[in-house]
Amino acid sequence: MTDYRQPLYRHYVSKFKRSECSPQLAAEETAWPYFDQKYLKHIRHLGPDDAILDVGCGSGGLLAYLAQKGFRCAEGVDVSEEQVELAKARSLRVRCGDVFGFLESRAEAFKAVIALDFVEHFTKEEALSLFALLFRALKPGGILLIQTPNGQGLFSGQVIYGDLTHCTVFTPESLSQALRLAGFDHIVFDETGPVPMTVTGAVRLLLWRGIKRAANFIRLVEAGKRQSIWTENVICACRKPAPSGSLGASQTEATTN
Repeated sequence: MTDYRQPLYRHYVSKFKRSECSPQLAAEETAWPYFDQKYLKHIRHLGPDDAILDVGCGSGGLLAYLAQKGFRCAEGVDVSEEQVELAKARSLRVRCGDVFGFLESRAEAFKAVIALDFVEHFTKEEALSLFALLFRALKPGGILLIQTPNGQGLFSGQVIYGDLTHCTVFTPESLSQALRLAGFDHIVFDETGPVPMTVTGAVRLLLWRGIKRAANFIRLVEAGKRQSIWTENVICACRKPAPSGSLGASQTEATTN
């Protein structure tokens, strides 16, 4: 039986993300200050010649950002030919292909793998196989950075159900389960949500903190529990242990801004 996702991927830009066809509308540079706040801290320790892989790279927005930050050895892979062609037009190192086949021959090839809005496109069985391959593709001590819809987000439904190719929804707990099974440790979680880059952002962040307190009060009354991550997406960073054990004991943490 044909995978129902393939026709959707073939027309991902022309039918579903038409704005990306326009270079003017596809100027991801407007998101780079947000990347500085949310993603850069996890890879800042890497050198300019360390190999970085962007899986599900799309039209190359993150790769362009990495190049601007001085990372010279970043490359990407995506199953959508339309998006890969857009990325190639920007002189980025990308290839079109299935991530499973791509990773099979790349054991311990990368210091970091970044998977933004990617892992939710796989079934549970596929995701577990994917995490195992990503673990294998990382050098010891390498980092995996994920962003994915948050199954326990306050208003995450429009993200979870907004794309027919979404198959599996994770919470920080279930994502941690899958990552630990693959061998990762030092698993940390962060919210997406507002960042204080402007006055408006600072006000949004202040209001968001109040909303979270109210949500946690309701959750405490209903279930006697609290949670740290309420945003519609969740960011997760984890590491492949180094042989020396210098990274310390395994832990799962939740951090919020």
